[in-house]
Amino acid sequence: MIDNKKELERDELHRTIWNMANDLRGSVDGWDFKQYVLGILFYRYISENFVKYVNAGEIDAGNIQFDYAELTDIDAEEAREDLIQSKGYFILPSELFCNVKENAQNNENLNETLEKAFRNIETSAQGYDSEGALKGLFDDIDVNSNKLGGTVAKRNEKLVKLLNSVADMKLGDYQDNTIDAFGDTYEFLMGMYASNAGKSGGEYYTPQEVSELLTRITVIGKKEVNKVYDPACGSGSLLLKFAKVLGKENVRQGFFGQEINITTYNLCRINMFLHDIGYEKFSIAHGDTLTEPQHWNDEPFEAIVSNPPYSIHWEGNDNPLLINDERFSPAGVLAPKSKADLAFIMHSLSWLATNGVAAIVCFPGVMYRGGAEQKIRKYLIDNNYIDCIIQLPDNLFFGTSIATCIMILKKSKTENTTLFINASKECVKITNNNKLTETNIQNILNAYKERIDKEYYAQLVQNEKIVENSYNLSVSSYVEQEDTREKIDIKKLNAEIKEIVAREEILRAEIDKIIAEIEVE
Repeated sequence: MIDNKKELERDELHRTIWNMANDLRGSVDGWDFKQYVLGILFYRYISENFVKYVNAGEIDAGNIQFDYAELTDIDAEEAREDLIQSKGYFILPSELFCNVKENAQNNENLNETLEKAFRNIETSAQGYDSEGALKGLFDDIDVNSNKLGGTVAKRNEKLVKLLNSVADMKLGDYQDNTIDAFGDTYEFLMGMYASNAGKSGGEYYTPQEVSELLTRITVIGKKEVNKVYDPACGSGSLLLKFAKVLGKENVRQGFFGQEINITTYNLCRINMFLHDIGYEKFSIAHGDTLTEPQHWNDEPFEAIVSNPPYSIHWEGNDNPLLINDERFSPAGVLAPKSKADLAFIMHSLSWLATNGVAAIVCFPGVMYRGGAEQKIRKYLIDNNYIDCIIQLPDNLFFGTSIATCIMILKKSKTENTTLFINASKECVKITNNNKLTETNIQNILNAYKERIDKEYYAQLVQNEKIVENSYNLSVSSYVEQEDTREKIDIKKLNAEIKEIVAREEILRAEIDKIIAEIEVE
């Protein structure tokens, strides 16, 4: 059932974003525009969230008319220490989004005002446990950039428009699922500009339906998990699906991830705040997961989900230390330098808890190529770590039409079998892309849970058969494709052709007769 009110609100939100994009078109590149909107949106959110928190405490204490936004900075300073200890950061009343926006039109130094407010929010956490969660959050919002205009006046003009447009966004009441509205804005912006991601360093955006499928696979039969992890977390959408599917309180020890791209790393941390995940409940690290993993002290993880970058280069054999790395050494070989896909698989397997499940999106080549990749597949099958391979439809992901797969890993399987699911038809077409519906997702989950053979759809295969097939893990090698071509009765077709030829001869004779009569006349 579709929630019409919610859809109307979402449509209005999307129209607002489009209007903002049109308003700034020609002066701010699309991908940069996304950064500015997200930055200002985050500024609004963190300000309003802070005010709501402070006001709630005062109202509970009986101060019904209290409004933090109306305090003087001097009065507010008295509570700085306590608020940083409890909330993780501090914002002066004069530097709140609502107050800066109110005076923006007449503020000739708006860019400096914003830059100072951003810096003060970040530095307020210095020396506290929340420092890492806040550090550099506004780095990608350069309010002095020429991208906004050639002069300070032009830049401030654009900043005023941004502040007003973000202020006009109808994000609902915080008591009424506000976080969804912020999250939806984020996802819509990601979708708008995902095709430009490559030039900015590789924003690997995962459609929310695919995120939901991966998440639900890892939590089958569970109402809570210990810790969730994504080794290539991008904007954090996969991790945050656990908050929606299970409830954030049911991810007991929090959300962990690592991202190599500094811009996307910052966006991921912003996204955590946007979804009201407290600084103490997430640990997002910056760096190369394969060569500089940052969560050694936090593994193992009960649930791992990931859509790692496809076939990127990595150090591989050029780094003599990696073959002895406990994450990669069990396979006896490293993933090729030009294709790091299976390095992410080995890393995830290494950090997976004994009772855990990992669901990872893979490009199809890793399922059948020879050489080092075949040896890694051999290790995975011989040790019975692969639980299932799911073939997804093509055209699901932004920026590529290739049909991807999901590899599901487990360390505590009781049978030496691997399930193969052909879900290549589980989708509906939306404009130029395919999309998974709730029905499609449920069909895949049912097949995964049932673990039985289903003609043209699922096949439970003994691992010995995979060994005999040279460790090929392509779904098409085990699940027969349904022949949907129309069956043709050759005898009937020949008879129809014979009849057509005979009829053609009669018509030709009649035409010749008519022509002859005309010539006689």
